[in-house]
Amino acid sequence: MPCPPWFPGPGSRVPLASSVSTVTLGFTKYELGKSNKLSRLRRMPPRQQRRRSYDQYCASARALDAVGDRWTLLIVRELLAGPRRYTDLHADLPGVSTDVLAARLKDMEAQGITVRRKLPPPGAVMVYELTPRGAELLPVLVALAEWGAPELAERRPTDAVRAHWFALPLLRRLPAVAGPGVVEVALDEGVFHVRVGDEGSPYGDGPAEAPDARLVLDAETCRAIGTGVLSLEQGVKAGRVEVVGEGPMAAALRGA
Repeated sequence: MPCPPWFPGPGSRVPLASSVSTVTLGFTKYELGKSNKLSRLRRMPPRQQRRRSYDQYCASARALDAVGDRWTLLIVRELLAGPRRYTDLHADLPGVSTDVLAARLKDMEAQGITVRRKLPPPGAVMVYELTPRGAELLPVLVALAEWGAPELAERRPTDAVRAHWFALPLLRRLPAVAGPGVVEVALDEGVFHVRVGDEGSPYGDGPAEAPDARLVLDAETCRAIGTGVLSLEQGVKAGRVEVVGEGPMAAALRGA
């Protein structure tokens, strides 16, 4: 059988790379070069992307440059309750991915809104907390909660809920009826406490160490009081709110 014209004759030397690339595998030199280039690109680290900005000489635009990303203000809401571990933040922000949460916290540190530090022994864990600049966002969150309160008229089946999320609306109502002190609030969903006229964190998740008074009520009543639909005194008289404790703050909360 005659050999094909491209088949090397006896005693001829065959360039191995050329044979493999063009004959045996069917790849051209161009294709091999392109493949190698793509491989190098895949190995390159992702390029750092610059944070997007509105690029407007406007105070509102600059503020939104810092806190306008999704989840940022909700992270502030959690940190207004005091220093939190990363795992605690992730647990109380259902729906956020670990990657997004880590990215937001990193951005907030760069913006001077939060700081990360290590607690002293015996805790010795890393926590995130608001800087004084970050704590200045409290009235922003209170106003935002006031503006969004009408949207809570109906609770959707998919809505997550945490007890301390009701703290922000209550901050607008309690100072009008109570003096300085700590009020513990017990709902079916959990317990939180609010500090009225006190420095430091305005509220906290969980029971208070030494509350001046304790309110026991359900989430719907708490929502109604927070939105101003129901006054605390009306809730007490209707039996929807139980006030526990003695002293001037408890008496004020009872409407005495």
